Amino acid sequence: MTENLTVSTAWLAEHLDDPNVRIVDIRGHVISASQPHPHYFAHHDEYLQSHIPGAVFVDWVRDITDPDSPNASQIAPPDAYAELMSRLGISDDTLVIAYDDADSMFAARLWWTLRVYGHENVRVLDGGWKAWLDEGRPVTADIPDVPAGSFTVRPNPSIRRSADEVAGALHSDTILLDVRSVGEFAGEASRAKRGGHIPGAVNVPRGTVVNTDGTLPDADMLKTKFASAGLDNPDAEVVVYCNGGVSASYGMMALINAGFTDVAVYDGSWKEWGNDDSRPIE
Repeated sequence: MTENLTVSTAWLAEHLDDPNVRIVDIRGHVISASQPHPHYFAHHDEYLQSHIPGAVFVDWVRDITDPDSPNASQIAPPDAYAELMSRLGISDDTLVIAYDDADSMFAARLWWTLRVYGHENVRVLDGGWKAWLDEGRPVTADIPDVPAGSFTVRPNPSIRRSADEVAGALHSDTILLDVRSVGEFAGEASRAKRGGHIPGAVNVPRGTVVNTDGTLPDADMLKTKFASAGLDNPDAEVVVYCNGGVSASYGMMALINAGFTDVAVYDGSWKEWGNDDSRPIE
């Protein structure tokens, strides 16, 4: 049985007043690599205009990233992460529900970062902001005044990989899954100085494992999709990467929903690997 990764809009509507639930709005977008910088944007202004009642806001570009890392979007260090979560009213027993307006890409990133620091009581709102609006669910511009929480960091290194760990897994049974676009995988576009992909990686673009309505596909559909790319052993170790670890977080969630049990994210992803001339590429 696969684990519970999402909640429905109906479930959340019934639990808006649950004091043990913290809703996190993490809306944003990314523009094409061919466009001028900056490429990454958070939708704080949209949050101020309208959001799910009780939701707090997380800026995926700044709040949960490491400002000292040369690779944009790398996970924030533990002390800073714990301080943010506590300020948002998230304690060790809080059920976190994350949503966005990008087919759960950023919500999945929050899901992964929480799990890296040992907080597994987190779900993604299936269908996100779009589904909530389409169904006429309540919205508000009121900013909630939430009591501070107490968030304890309990690192879980098993779901995070470094460049050295990825390099050590080359030419092994470990499967590298690249969830970037076909063009980026082929080296026709790149957010790093070099184009291409990590040797031996297989390509399943993130957009192909999302339903047209933005929801997470069911296990059977995902199993079929991954199997078509050679990922047909749910016991295999799979390391997912993208450009900066964000889409890869959704890729990990999709793999788990397909029954894979040994999945990790290469947080540096192509922005680190492609900018390091010492790393091999194809």
